[in-house]
Amino acid sequence: MIDDFAILIGTMSSGMKCANCGKGVMYGHKVSHAKNRTKRLFKPNLHFARVMIYGSIRRVRLCTKCLRMLKKQSVFKVSPKVESSAVATA
Repeated sequence: MIDDFAILIGTMSSGMKCANCGKGVMYGHKVSHAKNRTKRLFKPNLHFARVMIYGSIRRVRLCTKCLRMLKKQSVFKVSPKVESSAVATA
């Protein structure tokens, strides 16, 4: 059975790939001071995050750029009790 989130982004989930933007592993060279080139991997900075998708909370791997974007777009609601106690202590 295909996951709803996989349908949403159009690909199946894979190891080192962001679930939102699809950023993945890149290949290149490590270059020394003497300009010797050896092969290396550039891995994306992925973190697990709990994201609400179609009303259910899913645990997905997101790159830090997407995490920052989602934090900026989301609205955090604070309960009145927590808000009033924070004002009283300040």
